[in-house]
Amino acid sequence: MIIDTHSHLNFNAFRHDADSIIQRSLKNDLWMINVGSQYSTSKRAVELAQKHSEGLPAGRQGVYAAVGLHPIHLETGTVKIKEDVEEIQFEAKEEVFDYEKYKALAKSDKVVAIGEVGLDYWNRPKTRRKLEEFKEKQKKTLILQIRLAKELKLPLIFHCRMAHNDLLSILREVESLPGSGIVHCFTGDLKQANEYFKMGLYLGFNGIIFKLDLDSVIEKVPLERMVIETDCPYLTPPPMTGRNEPLYVKYVAQRIAKIKKMSYEDIVKITAENARRVFKI
Repeated sequence: MIIDTHSHLNFNAFRHDADSIIQRSLKNDLWMINVGSQYSTSKRAVELAQKHSEGLPAGRQGVYAAVGLHPIHLETGTVKIKEDVEEIQFEAKEEVFDYEKYKALAKSDKVVAIGEVGLDYWNRPKTRRKLEEFKEKQKKTLILQIRLAKELKLPLIFHCRMAHNDLLSILREVESLPGSGIVHCFTGDLKQANEYFKMGLYLGFNGIIFKLDLDSVIEKVPLERMVIETDCPYLTPPPMTGRNEPLYVKYVAQRIAKIKKMSYEDIVKITAENARRVFKI
């Protein structure tokens, strides 16, 4: 079994063929977690998970969901969302986090995490005052979603871009995390990785490892703290081109196996065990 811990078949890029891709993935012993980025895509992730679990026993379902508000969709009033920057979805609009609304959605038995949540400082305001306001709104919303995860006893899936120091600072300040979680699409350094490990977190690696030089980090990070993901439809790994999909996670596993000088089979087996431990699936 392979587990893609971070896919987005709930996004507009798959609006015509999500069902067929899911069926193809399941036939190839690949499970997935479709991760929400705002309410509309979180709801869609739950609907896909429920649809592809009907009539199946718990141990054979293979399609799960995470719900959360991604920082680029947070209503900040300072940055105009650009649909081509990060996501092409059902609705690309700014949103104020509604705790009770997300809580009700997260009570589905197909929801295994709160995410993706976090900090993203890439597309940011130019003035100091607006930048501080922008960061503060992201931080406050992140803390609310951590609180929701704690209340529901669910792990967290963190998004972090150009903000690892701030994310680590917030995580140090909260009394405790609700359990394990994943820092998805990890692009930090080894020191930051070790800080996340101290908090009980895992690191998610995807096609970004073919674009950035993360070999030394991957080589030194213990496999027992790693999971693999696609972040599809983005970050398509070579030799594939175009739209990414869950089955392409095997190329990420192959690359990690080469870097760590381990067998592909061990990478797949251990990362799947890690994912099942984190998400209790």
